[in-house]
Amino acid sequence: MNWYTPLIGDLVYDEATRKVGRIVDRVGPYWQLKPPGGGREWDARGALRPATQAERLSCDLALVNARSRGECS
Repeated sequence: MNWYTPLIGDLVYDEATRKVGRIVDRVGPYWQLKPPGGGREWDARGALRPATQAERLSCDLALVNARSRGECS
């Protein structure tokens, strides 16, 4: 049972895909997530949980590195 109900904008860990994403919408039974730095959305079909502090820091570092390489704005 999943006790966590995310809100739009929450940063979560998708246990099925093992990725961190930001909640952007809910369509039917699925939450739609987007990578924190932007990119293609996906439907979360499994359990979600809040991203840990370490996962948040990892996302922030990945975004800073991508910006330094000119991969995103």
